[in-house]
Amino acid sequence: MLAFLQRGRAAAANAAVEPGSGGIDIHDLARRASLLGRESAEVRGTLDDAHKVAVAQTQAMRDLAQQLLAVVQAQASIAQEVGQGLQAVAGVGTAVEAVGAEVTGLVSTLHGVSEAANQITRIALQTRLVAFNASVEAKRAGEAGRGFSVVADAVKDLAGEVERAAKLIVGTVAQLDQRIASLARDISRGEARDQAEQAGSVHRALDGVVDGVNRIATASGHSRAVCGELDTRITSLEGETRRTASALGSALKRTETFLDLSEQLIERVANSGFETEDTPYIQAVQRAAGEIAARLEGALQRGEITADALFDERYVAVDGSQPAQHRSRFDALADRLFPAVQEAQLKLSDKVVYCIAADRNGYIACHNQNYNHPQRAGDAVWNAANCRNRRIFNDRTGLASARNARPFLLQTYRRDMGGGEFVVMKEAAAPITVNGRHWGGLRLAFKF
Repeated sequence: MLAFLQRGRAAAANAAVEPGSGGIDIHDLARRASLLGRESAEVRGTLDDAHKVAVAQTQAMRDLAQQLLAVVQAQASIAQEVGQGLQAVAGVGTAVEAVGAEVTGLVSTLHGVSEAANQITRIALQTRLVAFNASVEAKRAGEAGRGFSVVADAVKDLAGEVERAAKLIVGTVAQLDQRIASLARDISRGEARDQAEQAGSVHRALDGVVDGVNRIATASGHSRAVCGELDTRITSLEGETRRTASALGSALKRTETFLDLSEQLIERVANSGFETEDTPYIQAVQRAAGEIAARLEGALQRGEITADALFDERYVAVDGSQPAQHRSRFDALADRLFPAVQEAQLKLSDKVVYCIAADRNGYIACHNQNYNHPQRAGDAVWNAANCRNRRIFNDRTGLASARNARPFLLQTYRRDMGGGEFVVMKEAAAPITVNGRHWGGLRLAFKF
């Protein structure tokens, strides 16, 4: 195969006009066009990377702004809740003060009860004395005073019971008075200068709650101010990144002109009849595309597949695949017919990277065997590098090659090899036509 390439170069050297002879040096033109294409691809790739970063940063700024807005809204809710909390605490304080007033009234009432009980005790004592004297006099009267004596004794006993009950009331009231007085002290607010020491425990607790709520309000207010400042800065940065992304997008579109120009120069040189270093690859991809077309036509004739299935565009996504893979109705046929043709082109030169047949939408049913492995679950990086079959490559290069209807198409592009490594390559493509109908294109990529 190396001899094949050397013969191509020798033929091109014989056909080209020598430099300095007054004509055009085709080899020099081809070299310069190739160099222009390579540099254009490098610049375009770099701009594309920068554009993607800028777009991602713009989106990140938007997301951050949304999150910041959510924080501000949450802080507004906190401020509202804090205000309601302060009102509630104030209401509790007022209620406690009212309870204090009621407790004070209760103490006064209990004092009245105690005084009444003491009065009853005194009356009962006097009644017992009167009943005792009446009993003595009745006994002196003998049989005539016996009935009155019984009554006097009963009155004396009853007065004793009344006295004991009154004393019990006085004791109970005394205990209640102590407890209620303590409660009154707890719920009362002192008038002393140092209220932290003099105020009742309930009010001290309420004051602590108020202080805590006020600290929350202060912190929330400070946080809102900081978030407002951040929102202003983020809005400014988002605008700058958006403008940067827009400028890079415009520059990226302009690089298309340079890349298209270089590819047109390379293609015109190749069409001029002179052989260049690209000629062997162009001729190889055209022959291989013809072989693929012939194999597909044979399959149709033998009834191995219908035209409807072969040209089917209803791709079915493979669940859980990462990167996304799809299925089509011609996958099995491609797996059976394409490898023999595709693998053979890899032996053309050590510069060849891949040779794959794509339908007109860039769908690769069957890739080269090195990249035709089943995916590993959860390993997207490995899958991207090793499982390139059943994928749709509809980027600029892939779609142009798949839909090209001219005898050949020569493109220059930068391929992502993973891990931040890129390689600038050329790709020759030739259309695959089945029974006069454009099915797709055969893509042959090779290094400079």
